Amino acid sequence: MKKFTSLALLIMLSAGFFWGCQKKGDPPALPPAESMTIDFSNFTAKKSALVARAVENTNWTVAATVAGVWNSILLLNLAIPVATFGKAVSYSPSYLDNKTWQWKYSIQSVGVTYNARLTGQIRATDVLWNMYVSKEGADAYSEFLWFTGTTASDGSSGQWTINESQANQVPMLQIDWTQNSGSVTTIKYTWVMTGQTFTGSYIEYGLTSNTLNAYYTIHAYVATKEKFVDVSIEWSTTTHNGRIKAVDFFQDELWHCWDGNGNDIDCTK
Repeated sequence: MKKFTSLALLIMLSAGFFWGCQKKGDPPALPPAESMTIDFSNFTAKKSALVARAVENTNWTVAATVAGVWNSILLLNLAIPVATFGKAVSYSPSYLDNKTWQWKYSIQSVGVTYNARLTGQIRATDVLWNMYVSKEGADAYSEFLWFTGTTASDGSSGQWTINESQANQVPMLQIDWTQNSGSVTTIKYTWVMTGQTFTGSYIEYGLTSNTLNAYYTIHAYVATKEKFVDVSIEWSTTTHNGRIKAVDFFQDELWHCWDGNGNDIDCTK
């Protein structure tokens, strides 16, 4: 009887051990780093050098100006969150508990050290992500939750919510994204911080199979006009020609086009 009891106990302990190992499983796949970044390269200062010889580039310039406003906002507010998250793929996670894994590492940015701790918890239909960041040196701050997010179990889509800062830990920006075959196809930034005229403004970037294969759909508050305006921009990522529709800028509902050098052209060409 004593031998039987000892054997039964050993079997139960062994079963519990293996069950625990199986329960741990594999860590969740990290969302793509591109899920946080919109491509503004067709409308940057470097691109403007390409159109320096342009006879007239009003249409491209309006598109670049509208895109540039968003690019500046995002560079100012997302530089560190994007940099810290982008480094996670270079590190191996450790298992915590409750189907939760942790990536822990440090990065250097402009001579400043930031300590990052990213957790990913596998849930029934998605993965919950939390990124905690602290800063060393001058103006140091302790760890706080800078952004949180979710990804669908199949990795096809997700959402990020970025808090403003350690000093003001309130939601500022929401990012919704989708991907197909490993490539991000749409990214939408929405300004969600409450109590501001800009609240509710958004820019969506996407890639399509059309000749003009990239687009921005923009809805944003413009202070000089004291209202929200809508802008649609489409362009080719290879030949760089494109078009813009912006009623409040052009005072019509027509498309206004540019060629690969940024020159204004007739949209029927």
